[in-house]
Amino acid sequence: MKRVRIGQGRMGIVSRNGDFRKALAPSVYWTFPFEEVAIYDRSKPFYSQFNLRLLLQDPLLASHLDILEVADTQIALQYENGIFRCVLEAGTYAFWKGITDFSFIMVDLTKSAVTEAIDKNVLVKPEVAKYLRVFVVESYEAALMFVDGKFREELTPGIYYFWKTPEAISVMKADTRTLQLEIPGQEILTKDKAALRISFTLLYKIVAVQKALVENKAYEKQLYTATQLALRAYVGTMTLDELLDKKDEVAAFVMKALTTKAEKLGLAVMDAGIKDLILPGDVKEIMSKVLIAQKNAQANIITRREETASTRSLLNTAKLMEENSMLFKLKEMEYVEKIAEKINSISLSGGNQIVDQMREIFS
Repeated sequence: MKRVRIGQGRMGIVSRNGDFRKALAPSVYWTFPFEEVAIYDRSKPFYSQFNLRLLLQDPLLASHLDILEVADTQIALQYENGIFRCVLEAGTYAFWKGITDFSFIMVDLTKSAVTEAIDKNVLVKPEVAKYLRVFVVESYEAALMFVDGKFREELTPGIYYFWKTPEAISVMKADTRTLQLEIPGQEILTKDKAALRISFTLLYKIVAVQKALVENKAYEKQLYTATQLALRAYVGTMTLDELLDKKDEVAAFVMKALTTKAEKLGLAVMDAGIKDLILPGDVKEIMSKVLIAQKNAQANIITRREETASTRSLLNTAKLMEENSMLFKLKEMEYVEKIAEKINSISLSGGNQIVDQMREIFS
């Protein structure tokens, strides 16, 4: 005989030759030599090598166990004393009563929506995350959710969790910020057959997400094409000189032409403008020559105007000096002073005759 003691918070299971015999409550027992006693800690989940259905036939053991059935279409989130521990898949599970508070959240995997009261900190744990689909919609985005290819709802910014079910769930997202569309280097003929290269810029926003993503395919390409056509339609009706004079009106025409089309695409055009306008080499050379000729003509006009003003001033001065001999003498002395400023030294020869001549000049 062998003495076995089972302490408080524990329970024993007796087996003989690999067969279950009975359960033992906390106490002291004597067992036969061929019997084995497995002692279980009731504060931990119950695991046994024996068939659970067979064990539950023992009334003592059955009274100390809670049984959890998890169906094929379910999972269970196991908590111990309110703390998440693991995920239980389909099967039958037993847990000891009374010491540890085992609790469970049952999840139905036949529905995609996460309606269970599960903390987000638990949802992001690897054990749980593998059963989830996660979609992130940024603050500057709008999104559409489709289930089995059918539109379900529009999603606002946030993080969305869905259980992995047989349903196919997809999310289409669109950037709702102001976007820029570049139309680079378009070769366009004017009315007088001048070939131009025009680069155009367009600012737009998505205002109707369902129209842009569902009712239209590749909305940006359609907007690009519509802008090209509007640009060609405007430039093709004007000569080169008219276009250069009214270059600022191109953007207004294009924006007006795109209003209806953009609305059908779920877009709104915010602003537009010509980024670059490149002339052919020969046209550029001709225009340069014209510009130079214009500037030369303007310079000649200014020169002649200044010459006329100068001549008029000289004439007025001459009239004043003719009428006033003193003014004439002052002017004469002014010129002598200017000449004297450029003389470093004066050498005199000829005696008193030179001095008399200078005295006569300055008298």
